[in-house]
Amino acid sequence: MSEPVSGTPDTAVATARRAVVLGAGLAGLLTAAALRDHAEVTVVERDELPEGPEPRKGVPQARHAHLLWSGGARAMEELLPGVTEAWLAAGARRIPLPTGLVSLSAQGWLRRWPEMEFMIACSRDLLESVVRARVRSDPRVTVLERTETLGLQGDAARVTGVRVRPAGGEERVLAADLVVDASGRGSRGTAWLDALGVPAARMEEVDSGLVYASRIFRAPEGTEEFPVVNVQPDVTQPVPGKAATLVPIEGGRWLVTISGTRGGQPTAAAEEFEEFARALRHPVVGELISRAEPLTDIMVTRSTINRRRYFEKVSDWPEGFVAVGDALATYNPIYGHGMSVAAQGALALRERVAAHGITAPGLARRIQRAVAVPVGIAWELATGTDIRYPEAIGKQPNAGQRLFQRYVRRLMRTATGRPLVCKALLGVITLNEPAGALVRPEVLMAVLRGPVKPPLTGPPLTDPERETTLGASRR
Repeated sequence: MSEPVSGTPDTAVATARRAVVLGAGLAGLLTAAALRDHAEVTVVERDELPEGPEPRKGVPQARHAHLLWSGGARAMEELLPGVTEAWLAAGARRIPLPTGLVSLSAQGWLRRWPEMEFMIACSRDLLESVVRARVRSDPRVTVLERTETLGLQGDAARVTGVRVRPAGGEERVLAADLVVDASGRGSRGTAWLDALGVPAARMEEVDSGLVYASRIFRAPEGTEEFPVVNVQPDVTQPVPGKAATLVPIEGGRWLVTISGTRGGQPTAAAEEFEEFARALRHPVVGELISRAEPLTDIMVTRSTINRRRYFEKVSDWPEGFVAVGDALATYNPIYGHGMSVAAQGALALRERVAAHGITAPGLARRIQRAVAVPVGIAWELATGTDIRYPEAIGKQPNAGQRLFQRYVRRLMRTATGRPLVCKALLGVITLNEPAGALVRPEVLMAVLRGPVKPPLTGPPLTDPERETTLGASRR
């Protein structure tokens, strides 16, 4: 496929619709998939991309647990039909929720009811490599690796392309009807827009001081169908929020991530990893890894600030430019919403382009507003919790938000013993339902009545799961 370089004399290429996507991470790949039916797509990537499920320089956080919720998986399946089967064939697992989940929420252990939602469990490297292979095999998509984006072409009214420089090459311009910034947490989109004279967007941050550390273990034999295990903090207690998550991934391994907010962060010390997990509200994750063989060193990440740019609020938003994924908003990774939000954003982008055409006046503004919907849900879920930890930095909730938080605490307690409420909660957490699903009449009445089953006194592991991992003596 020819590259859409500004000034080309090729009439066929010159009259084609063109889109340039900045970044070949998950958000960029999904955006390319969303646009390929409507334009020739060029993806500009600074780094060299791996061929298979290998680490990528631009995603250091890939070493930590990643959860692809069903809301994100369904969106990716719409964008790339058959991708779910490809993940499973490569070694990922489809885990039913809450059936395949052993989770201590802030209000108690969730019961393992029959399937209500699901998640895809695997390493980030595997998940992204499958998506990358499918997108790159499409002749309508060109990927320019080892190419740096220098800035936007155009003015405050319209972006007409991007200035790029290949490694060892000269600067050139890629003309485009639509430029999508999917370059991640390190995006320079704000500076590029400033240079064109676009009014600055309001930015909001919430920083709990969270640090997370991860290690991969060899899973014990016989644990091929082992559940995801999670111990969450109780935000009502005036102590640092500490958590642990065990995710079964491909290759017979467990990826374990521990985390702690300001004043309770984990370290990279190997001798402290299991001890940290044992010291949580329940020691189950520490007990499980005590008999597992470590396969890697400990990877620590400290960049976990929730940050959102309200581009959809800018009154004079330029034509031809959109920001998606982490270039628009980043969340505390412990909630696992980043990938799902990126997928739903790409799907919203595709729907707006299909409805209006890629050159329609006001398209960029329509897309930016549509993408803000899944962003807003994930933002409220993440920041509503993070701001409550000791020494958290950010805007404090108002009276209405505090009242809703009290309701959510009662809802979470009810979800431990009433399936209708658990289904509503999982629908929102997995980004299949809007937050309003939590206050539907039938849910509201159930929450007022409270749980119908008594709280569980310990993790709901089955006898075979206990015997395989903890030994018969731990039953």
